[in-house]
Amino acid sequence: TGHSPQVKAFVTQDIPLYHNLEMKHLPGADPELVLLSFRYEELERIPLSDMTREEINQLVRELGFYRKETPDAPVPEEFRFAPAKPLPVLLPPQAPTTDGKTPPKWDKEERPDL
Repeated sequence: TGHSPQVKAFVTQDIPLYHNLEMKHLPGADPELVLLSFRYEELERIPLSDMTREEINQLVRELGFYRKETPDAPVPEEFRFAPAKPLPVLLPPQAPTTDGKTPPKWDKEERPDL
């Protein structure tokens, strides 16, 4: 079985631009996109063999993968763990702050005495 030129072009030229996207090549196997949670639990598999390069690119962008300008370009903080969505149970139950980076700290006056 040969891989289609479309898939091959995506693997060699596009994958290096996507953060957290890796291709594990299994000899003789059809190319599949395997989505993992950030705990490396398998979420789903998407066969790529019938897709064009453009379709695959559109798919991975819709899945939330961040595409860099160059393979060495820095990745914005909010995309560092993309597309794996952190599980809500691991986050403290609070509204996100305006910049979305650090949880608000208690002021000394507001902090309940322990």
